[in-house]
Amino acid sequence: MQAVVTNIQGYSIHDGPGIRTVVFLKGCGLRCGWCANPECISSEPQTGFIENLCAQCGKCEAVCPNGAIRPGPDRHRIDYTRCDGCGTCADACNYNALVKYGREISEAEAFEAVRRDKIFYTNGGGVTVSGGEPLLNPEFIAGLFRLCREDGISTCIETSGFVKPENLLKALPFTDLLLFDIKHIDSDKHSEFTGQSNDLILENARLAVSEGAEILFRMPLIPGVNDSEWCVEAIAGFLKQLQGAPELQLMPYHRLGDSKYAALDMPYAFRDVGVMPRDGILRVKESFARLGVDCSVSQ
Repeated sequence: MQAVVTNIQGYSIHDGPGIRTVVFLKGCGLRCGWCANPECISSEPQTGFIENLCAQCGKCEAVCPNGAIRPGPDRHRIDYTRCDGCGTCADACNYNALVKYGREISEAEAFEAVRRDKIFYTNGGGVTVSGGEPLLNPEFIAGLFRLCREDGISTCIETSGFVKPENLLKALPFTDLLLFDIKHIDSDKHSEFTGQSNDLILENARLAVSEGAEILFRMPLIPGVNDSEWCVEAIAGFLKQLQGAPELQLMPYHRLGDSKYAALDMPYAFRDVGVMPRDGILRVKESFARLGVDCSVSQ
């Protein structure tokens, strides 16, 4: 099986226990306004433009097979109505001003990249698939994880839960840990900020628990979206219905995806939203603890 991958990142300490290699897959059914990986939303390869690296040499314009390069310094370099993400322009650019987001690889190729990092997988480390929504590619994950299991490498999935239940069931038998996002309990609010209802997500959370999966629920903590006392209480209540001693990890909002929105000429709905102060994060953490949820904060 093959999938479109944007990056295989080694030595990650934020995507599961220990030191991990993270395989980022393209494609997502949600449109979260705060998404830090906009290059992973589309399932197709894309080309981004980093304006401050461009030397205006013209090589990209000369080699583009689709006439998708706009001349001149005063606008975004790529006409996305013509660009098919082939990356020919990026290959020709000597200044790294053009970047390819996405290449198709096989599960065997992904495994070789993961296996090369095996020496670092101490303290429970291993491989994590992320995105985007990796469970849009369940056969690829199952194949990759089967190879990893055979080689003694721990496996982990980061998921929004917005997938068909059968996709989840295909991958779970080969998965050691599920990092499962709960963004909001109110369906209307969830639709407002992500473009989709949370009904399927909550259904899959119940399904994963019923299947006996090892799960760490996570909540992206977004100012003005899900940091209210009501939302905290509602999420705590849902988790306590699922697990006898629920655990939750908070993932505070950050602005690290800002430059990628600019590179892809995409609007960034949360561009003017500031990060939450440390005392605000601790307030939410303490509220969950008071409600009987073992809560940590991703650093």
